[in-house]
Amino acid sequence: MSKKDEILGKKIQQELLHQGIETPMKENSNFEDQYKIDQIKHHYRIIMELLGLDLKDDSLADTPLRVAKMFVNELFYGLNYDNFPKCTTVENKLGNYSSPVKINKIPVVSVCEHHFQSIIGTCDIEYTPNNNILGLSKFNRVVDFFSRRPQIQERLTAQIGVALEYILGTDVKVNISATHNCVKCRGVQQDGCITETSYN
Repeated sequence: MSKKDEILGKKIQQELLHQGIETPMKENSNFEDQYKIDQIKHHYRIIMELLGLDLKDDSLADTPLRVAKMFVNELFYGLNYDNFPKCTTVENKLGNYSSPVKINKIPVVSVCEHHFQSIIGTCDIEYTPNNNILGLSKFNRVVDFFSRRPQIQERLTAQIGVALEYILGTDVKVNISATHNCVKCRGVQQDGCITETSYN
Protein backbone atom coordinates (compact mmCIF):
# COMPACT_ATOMS: atom_id res chain seq x y z
CA MET A 1 0.00 0.00 0.00
CA SER A 2 1.45 3.37 -0.99
CA LYS A 3 1.80 6.21 1.48
CA LYS A 4 -0.91 8.86 1.33
CA ASP A 5 -0.90 12.65 1.67
CA GLU A 6 -4.40 14.01 2.23
CA ILE A 7 -3.06 17.55 2.83
CA LEU A 8 -1.44 17.64 -0.62
CA GLY A 9 -4.59 16.05 -2.02
CA LYS A 10 -6.79 18.83 -0.64
CA LYS A 11 -4.45 21.50 -2.04
CA ILE A 12 -4.59 19.91 -5.48
CA GLN A 13 -8.37 19.61 -5.21
CA GLN A 14 -8.57 23.36 -4.57
CA GLU A 15 -6.36 24.02 -7.60
CA LEU A 16 -8.60 21.85 -9.79
CA LEU A 17 -11.69 23.65 -8.49
CA HIS A 18 -10.02 27.01 -9.18
CA GLN A 19 -9.28 25.97 -12.77
CA GLY A 20 -12.75 24.49 -13.27
CA ILE A 21 -11.58 20.94 -14.01
CA GLU A 22 -12.57 19.08 -10.85
CA THR A 23 -14.76 16.00 -11.23
CA PRO A 24 -18.39 16.97 -10.45
CA MET A 25 -18.85 15.97 -6.81
CA LYS A 26 -21.34 16.92 -4.12
CA GLU A 27 -19.99 18.85 -1.16
CA ASN A 28 -19.99 17.13 2.23
CA SER A 29 -20.35 13.65 0.71
CA ASN A 30 -17.40 12.02 2.46
CA PHE A 31 -19.21 9.05 3.91
CA GLU A 32 -17.26 6.32 5.66
CA ASP A 33 -16.18 3.55 3.29
CA GLN A 34 -18.16 0.87 5.10
CA TYR A 35 -21.34 2.93 4.85
CA LYS A 36 -20.76 3.35 1.10
CA ILE A 37 -20.18 -0.37 0.70
CA ASP A 38 -23.34 -1.24 2.63
CA GLN A 39 -25.49 1.19 0.63
CA ILE A 40 -24.09 0.21 -2.78
CA LYS A 41 -24.52 -3.46 -1.93
CA HIS A 42 -28.18 -2.86 -1.04
CA HIS A 43 -28.97 -0.87 -4.17
CA TYR A 44 -27.01 -3.09 -6.53
CA ARG A 45 -28.94 -6.06 -5.21
CA ILE A 46 -32.15 -4.25 -6.19
CA ILE A 47 -30.77 -3.58 -9.69
CA MET A 48 -29.91 -7.24 -10.16
CA GLU A 49 -33.33 -8.34 -8.92
CA LEU A 50 -35.03 -5.87 -11.29
CA LEU A 51 -33.07 -7.49 -14.12
CA GLY A 52 -34.61 -10.80 -13.13
CA LEU A 53 -31.51 -12.43 -11.64
CA ASP A 54 -31.90 -15.01 -8.88
CA LEU A 55 -29.62 -13.91 -6.04
CA LYS A 56 -30.24 -17.18 -4.20
CA ASP A 57 -27.94 -18.80 -6.77
CA ASP A 58 -24.48 -19.33 -5.25
CA SER A 59 -22.77 -17.73 -8.26
CA LEU A 60 -24.76 -14.48 -7.85
CA ALA A 61 -25.36 -14.30 -4.10
CA ASP A 62 -22.22 -12.32 -3.28
CA THR A 63 -22.12 -10.17 -6.42
CA PRO A 64 -23.70 -7.07 -4.81
CA LEU A 65 -21.01 -7.06 -2.11
CA ARG A 66 -18.24 -7.73 -4.64
CA VAL A 67 -19.42 -4.82 -6.79
CA ALA A 68 -19.71 -2.51 -3.78
CA LYS A 69 -16.17 -3.28 -2.61
CA MET A 70 -14.84 -2.90 -6.16
CA PHE A 71 -16.46 0.53 -6.52
CA VAL A 72 -15.26 1.90 -3.18
CA ASN A 73 -11.82 0.27 -2.83
CA GLU A 74 -10.68 -0.12 -6.44
CA LEU A 75 -12.46 1.61 -9.32
CA PHE A 76 -13.41 4.83 -7.53
CA TYR A 77 -10.91 5.28 -4.70
CA GLY A 78 -9.72 8.45 -6.47
CA LEU A 79 -12.90 10.30 -5.48
CA ASN A 80 -11.50 10.57 -1.94
CA TYR A 81 -8.57 12.98 -1.62
CA ASP A 82 -7.58 11.29 1.63
CA ASN A 83 -6.17 8.63 -0.72
CA PHE A 84 -3.93 11.02 -2.66
CA PRO A 85 -0.43 9.52 -2.96
CA LYS A 86 2.51 11.00 -1.09
CA CYS A 87 4.59 12.92 -3.66
CA THR A 88 7.54 14.45 -1.84
CA THR A 89 9.91 16.12 -4.27
CA VAL A 90 13.67 16.36 -3.85
CA GLU A 91 15.95 19.21 -4.81
CA ASN A 92 17.29 19.05 -8.35
CA LYS A 93 21.00 18.91 -7.54
CA LEU A 94 21.90 18.34 -11.19
CA GLY A 95 21.83 22.05 -11.88
CA ASN A 96 23.07 21.66 -15.42
CA TYR A 97 20.51 19.00 -16.35
CA SER A 98 17.84 20.71 -18.42
CA SER A 99 16.71 18.00 -20.82
CA PRO A 100 13.15 16.72 -20.76
CA VAL A 101 12.26 13.70 -18.63
CA LYS A 102 9.76 11.40 -20.32
CA ILE A 103 7.72 8.67 -18.64
CA ASN A 104 5.86 6.62 -21.23
CA LYS A 105 3.18 3.94 -21.26
CA ILE A 106 1.84 4.49 -17.75
CA PRO A 107 -1.27 2.28 -17.53
CA VAL A 108 -4.65 4.02 -17.44
CA VAL A 109 -7.64 2.11 -16.05
CA SER A 110 -10.69 4.31 -15.67
CA VAL A 111 -14.47 4.33 -16.06
CA CYS A 112 -16.53 6.46 -18.43
CA GLU A 113 -18.88 8.64 -16.38
CA HIS A 114 -21.61 8.44 -19.02
CA HIS A 115 -22.16 4.67 -19.12
CA PHE A 116 -19.80 3.30 -16.43
CA GLN A 117 -17.89 1.33 -19.04
CA SER A 118 -14.11 0.90 -18.83
CA ILE A 119 -11.51 3.23 -20.35
CA ILE A 120 -8.23 1.40 -20.93
CA GLY A 121 -5.07 2.98 -22.26
CA THR A 122 -1.70 4.51 -21.54
CA CYS A 123 -0.40 7.90 -20.43
CA ASP A 124 2.84 9.61 -21.51
CA ILE A 125 4.26 12.43 -19.36
CA GLU A 126 7.07 14.86 -20.11
CA TYR A 127 8.61 17.61 -18.01
CA THR A 128 11.87 19.53 -17.80
CA PRO A 129 13.17 19.63 -14.21
CA ASN A 130 13.36 23.04 -12.63
CA ASN A 131 14.16 23.19 -8.91
CA ASN A 132 12.53 19.88 -8.00
CA ILE A 133 12.36 16.31 -9.24
CA LEU A 134 9.89 13.58 -8.38
CA GLY A 135 10.43 9.86 -7.96
CA LEU A 136 9.34 8.03 -11.10
CA SER A 137 6.77 5.77 -9.42
CA LYS A 138 4.90 8.85 -8.18
CA PHE A 139 3.91 9.71 -11.77
CA ASN A 140 2.22 6.31 -12.03
CA ARG A 141 0.45 6.84 -8.72
CA VAL A 142 -0.89 10.28 -9.71
CA VAL A 143 -2.14 8.91 -13.03
CA ASP A 144 -3.83 6.01 -11.24
CA PHE A 145 -5.42 8.27 -8.60
CA PHE A 146 -7.18 10.47 -11.15
CA SER A 147 -8.07 7.49 -13.31
CA ARG A 148 -9.87 5.81 -10.42
CA ARG A 149 -13.06 7.82 -10.64
CA PRO A 150 -15.85 8.23 -13.19
CA GLN A 151 -14.16 10.28 -15.90
CA ILE A 152 -14.09 11.80 -19.32
CA GLN A 153 -10.69 11.45 -20.94
CA GLU A 154 -10.24 15.17 -21.60
CA ARG A 155 -10.73 16.04 -17.91
CA LEU A 156 -8.55 13.15 -16.77
CA THR A 157 -5.69 14.40 -18.95
CA ALA A 158 -5.98 17.95 -17.60
CA GLN A 159 -6.26 16.83 -13.96
CA ILE A 160 -3.05 14.83 -14.21
CA GLY A 161 -1.25 17.76 -15.86
CA VAL A 162 -2.41 20.38 -13.34
CA ALA A 163 -1.63 18.14 -10.35
CA LEU A 164 1.90 17.40 -11.56
CA GLU A 165 2.57 21.06 -12.37
CA TYR A 166 1.48 21.95 -8.83
CA ILE A 167 3.80 19.31 -7.36
CA LEU A 168 6.81 19.99 -9.61
CA GLY A 169 6.54 23.76 -10.06
CA THR A 170 7.20 23.49 -13.79
CA ASP A 171 5.32 22.89 -17.05
CA VAL A 172 4.17 19.34 -17.73
CA LYS A 173 2.95 17.68 -20.91
CA VAL A 174 0.46 14.81 -20.70
CA ASN A 175 -0.82 12.58 -23.49
CA ILE A 176 -3.36 9.80 -23.07
CA SER A 177 -4.25 7.20 -25.67
CA ALA A 178 -7.19 4.97 -24.76
CA THR A 179 -10.02 2.76 -25.91
CA HIS A 180 -13.53 3.26 -24.53
CA ASN A 181 -15.79 0.28 -23.98
CA CYS A 182 -18.82 2.58 -24.20
CA VAL A 183 -17.93 2.75 -27.92
CA LYS A 184 -16.85 -0.88 -28.23
CA CYS A 185 -19.57 -2.69 -26.26
CA ARG A 186 -22.69 -0.49 -26.61
CA GLY A 187 -24.08 2.22 -28.87
CA VAL A 188 -22.16 2.11 -32.13
CA GLN A 189 -20.43 -1.12 -30.98
CA GLN A 190 -17.24 -0.67 -32.97
CA ASP A 191 -13.80 -1.94 -32.02
CA GLY A 192 -10.39 -0.41 -32.76
CA CYS A 193 -11.20 3.26 -32.05
CA ILE A 194 -8.44 5.09 -30.13
CA THR A 195 -9.00 8.42 -28.38
CA GLU A 196 -5.99 10.75 -28.01
CA THR A 197 -5.97 13.69 -25.59
CA SER A 198 -3.19 16.03 -24.54
CA TYR A 199 -2.37 18.71 -21.98
CA ASN A 200 0.55 21.13 -22.25
